[in-house]
Amino acid sequence: MKQMIKRLVWLIAVIGFGVGLYGMYLRFTTGHRMTDYGSYIPWGLWVAAYIYFIGLSAGSFLLSTLVYVVKVKKLEKIGKLALFTAFGCLIAALISIWLDLGHEFRVTRVLFHPNFQSMMSWMGVLYSSYFLLIVVELWIAIRVDLIETARTGRGGSAGFAKLLALGSRDTSDAARQADARKLKILGTIGVPLAIAFHGGVGALFGVIAARPHWNSGLTPIAFLIGALASGGALLTAVNYVWGPDKDKKQFNEMMKFLGKIVLALVLFDFLLEIAEILVGLYPGVPAEAQPLQAMLFGPYWYVFWVIHFGLGVLLPAIILFSTAVPGGRSDRSVAGPIAFACLLVTVTFLAVRLNIVIPGLINPEIPGLEYAFSGPGLKFTYMPTAMEWMVSLWVASLGILFFLLGEKLLPIVKPENREVA
Repeated sequence: MKQMIKRLVWLIAVIGFGVGLYGMYLRFTTGHRMTDYGSYIPWGLWVAAYIYFIGLSAGSFLLSTLVYVVKVKKLEKIGKLALFTAFGCLIAALISIWLDLGHEFRVTRVLFHPNFQSMMSWMGVLYSSYFLLIVVELWIAIRVDLIETARTGRGGSAGFAKLLALGSRDTSDAARQADARKLKILGTIGVPLAIAFHGGVGALFGVIAARPHWNSGLTPIAFLIGALASGGALLTAVNYVWGPDKDKKQFNEMMKFLGKIVLALVLFDFLLEIAEILVGLYPGVPAEAQPLQAMLFGPYWYVFWVIHFGLGVLLPAIILFSTAVPGGRSDRSVAGPIAFACLLVTVTFLAVRLNIVIPGLINPEIPGLEYAFSGPGLKFTYMPTAMEWMVSLWVASLGILFFLLGEKLLPIVKPENREVA
């Protein structure tokens, strides 16, 4: 079953990459002319995809700290998997926002010419620090395994492993203990860094006073909880297929433990969302209420009610309540339903990010502005074009292929911890 899923993921990623190449061709030959956003709605699908992928990365990384900092024994075998998943999602996120830039090759200016009164400048610093930290932490986590793989040729490419080992050869107990101490230090540094950089993404929206839909002190917190929920769900689904599953009893207990975490985070995130909606609708202030009404009852109402609430909250909650929580099913078949529920949360969470970005931009900042001028880009409606979807498909497929190739070439999970078949 798992081998079939792996082949299916490879097939989807390769097809998506191929189809998305046409979108990338259009992006670099026509720029932004084939997108549906414009002067009044300057952010669209690619920004939503960016905060979606960055949330998956931050959530997966923060769960890795349960292994290297908190030392949760049930999760000790998936620390490297969590780090590598976070790294792959970070790559996809950075490419998404890079493609959204009008002059994408000027991206270095945010680092070389920063304005530290701007949240975007701070994001450049935080992303660079987070990228460096996750690379170093991942290398330390797999250092010993790289050396052993280079010696034995098992669990990946021996030559590639030797190259990545960077000349390191010490696999003694003292060296392993030193690695564990370094991982704890880096993980401890990474917790506030991951909170700062993804909370900072929320602050990019939250500090915009002209957009009441975003302008709230809870926006960075909501982004962070959403990251934990979606990133935890992704890690759980990934763990089901590529995780350490040889010890079936231990594997099922780990999946149930992850399922409980995801269930709690999804419900908490939805609680924050409902609070924002009810508080925003009650006073009836148009600038706050209209984006929410558009999200709940507008032309794309199904994005919230069907994709997000139905498939991303209600159905996963029912499945996880019946499998992961105490008193649920205790047989060995619980891992599959838990993984499916978490996959639903992961995939549908893009709807949450779209419902943050788009509704907040549909209100004219000056009453009557929508009637004052007409022309390309001068509208307050938005629907992603085929080109935008193809570009996002390419980015997602690239991230998946990056993970699949890395999982093949790197000792992310030891072969002795995997079921043969």
